[in-house]
Amino acid sequence: MPKFLMKRWHGYHIITLFAVALTFVGILTWYQWQIGLIGFFTLGVLAFYAVQARISFERDLEEYILTLSYRVTKAGEEAITKMPIGIILYNEEKKIQWANPYVTSIISTEVIGKDIKGISEGLITLLEEDISSDTIQIGELFFHVSIEQNERLIYFLDVTENEETKVLYEEAQTVVSLIFLDNYDEVTQGMEDQVRSRLMSQVTLALNNWANENQIFLRRIASDRFIAVMNVKVLQAIEKNRFDILDEIRELTGKEKVPITLSIGVGTGEDSLRELGILAQSSLDLALGRGGDQVAIKKKNGKVTFYGGKSNALEKRTRVRARVISHALRDFVLESEKVFIMGHKNPDMDAIGAAIGVQKIADVNGKEATIILDHHDINHDVQKLMEEVENHDDLWSKFITPVEALEEVTPETLLIIVDTHKPSMVIEPKLLEQVERIVVLDHHRRGEDFIRDPVLVYMEPYASSTAELVTELLEYQPKTLKMDRLEATALLAGIIVDTKSFAVRTGARTFDAASFLRSNGADTTLVQKLLKEDLDHYVKRAKLIESADYYRNGVAIATAKEGEMCSQIIIAQAADTLLTMKDIVASFVISKRKDGLVSISARSLGEINVQLIMERLNGGGHLSNAATQLEEVSIEEAKEQLKDAIDDYLEGGKS
Repeated sequence: MPKFLMKRWHGYHIITLFAVALTFVGILTWYQWQIGLIGFFTLGVLAFYAVQARISFERDLEEYILTLSYRVTKAGEEAITKMPIGIILYNEEKKIQWANPYVTSIISTEVIGKDIKGISEGLITLLEEDISSDTIQIGELFFHVSIEQNERLIYFLDVTENEETKVLYEEAQTVVSLIFLDNYDEVTQGMEDQVRSRLMSQVTLALNNWANENQIFLRRIASDRFIAVMNVKVLQAIEKNRFDILDEIRELTGKEKVPITLSIGVGTGEDSLRELGILAQSSLDLALGRGGDQVAIKKKNGKVTFYGGKSNALEKRTRVRARVISHALRDFVLESEKVFIMGHKNPDMDAIGAAIGVQKIADVNGKEATIILDHHDINHDVQKLMEEVENHDDLWSKFITPVEALEEVTPETLLIIVDTHKPSMVIEPKLLEQVERIVVLDHHRRGEDFIRDPVLVYMEPYASSTAELVTELLEYQPKTLKMDRLEATALLAGIIVDTKSFAVRTGARTFDAASFLRSNGADTTLVQKLLKEDLDHYVKRAKLIESADYYRNGVAIATAKEGEMCSQIIIAQAADTLLTMKDIVASFVISKRKDGLVSISARSLGEINVQLIMERLNGGGHLSNAATQLEEVSIEEAKEQLKDAIDDYLEGGKS
């Protein structure tokens, strides 16, 4: 019996009381022995009663403790066997040694002696990675798992209701989307009112039917804009159908010989309606920047998902935007102390030609502009152009190195980026951090990676090249323009290279730009001289083409030998040449470059969107012209990754 429980019966205070009582009784006996005898008798009776009470208390307490211990033990056994918490004991080999009945009810089979992997693959992962707790799924149920590694003990708590509630909450989150008719103004310009009304009625009816079928709130907010509000569950259902409304509208209006395409920007993942609207507008800008006819879904964390993009960007007949951008660029140039022009790493003919054209815009407005170029990182196909530039003293003086540019930066510097919009692709990324005002001129489809906070953006995916865009900007400069022969020729060469001699991505405005350059001194003979290739390059390209074989659906894949190195230009030219072969609608060429990267160049006739395939491999480009570079992979591994990306594209609805 614990001593602290008995102190209430025979503590020092009780002994002291008895001692005091005996003392007083003894004194009383000295004077009145009769009364003393009575006192001694009374004290004896009290002492006997106290001893008996102590014995009775100990007996009752022991009986109570035994009963309580039995009940606690019994309750523990009942809890282990009947409480809705699973318990598993396992050995060092991850075999189950014991499990309570609740575990058996979950698994519906005998588990003793079986491997833990038989319950859930996730459990093995938690054990191997020494994770003490997590939520896993077993069948249709979710469990919060707690693991005691030292005791080799696992607890399972059913949290299915919590997870289902979480899913319901997430599915009920609001989604805001903006729908834009890409080429409404272009298509309806000059159209009779009756025809325009009938066309828009068909488009609006199709959109309303789509909204009703998917429980979407849809309202028209302008002649070419709609707003759609839905929840995440509806968005997920629409994503499964790959936003088939894009194809429906394109086919519907195509029958009227006036194809209209949609661009949809979706904002999701935010609680605030204002933030959702901002995300939706940002997504729409991204979709339009990639050429339209597609959906961009932007989430709070910045992740973007794309659907559609099956058609080439439609050429805009009106030049109003080109004129506005031209005047805005002139104003920025005039307000700047210094003007730097920079293209992408390993610049090609289009990047150099566009840079020279922008330098001319600054020059015609009385401002000196310099072109940033790393002379050790020049594409082979522009080598002859740069040799011509070196012989042109005035133009050559306008080129500086990235190091010199960093030293000359001032607070009033204007940086103009040409032929790229990705910060990782520019020649000197440090300049992006040091210059406050940045202008972006590009003809590529916009990707997720974009230069931060530019003051002016002119991106037109329909354009054949950046050189074409810059040529149009030159046309709208208010001052009289006098171009040098080499300047005009460099711009024309950029257009010719990117259009494969006006064979691909060529619109009416491309020929207008070429005509303007020709009338301003562009030399077509010099262009041919600049574009001549070496015999060795021709032979290497022929070997690459020889290795090509058909994969599926008119797709051809050519690969260089494992130890063979090819330049980017040879890889690209091989892909272009393959596309001219019979029955080939898309070509892919894989080779290792001198920098150790494995490069893949992709081309198509438009039926297959090679940009989406390359984006699956962290690349990009245009619908019919794209590329990517892979690190630390062999040629064969790159080929397998490419095949997986092609399969995913062809079998996944061309999302």
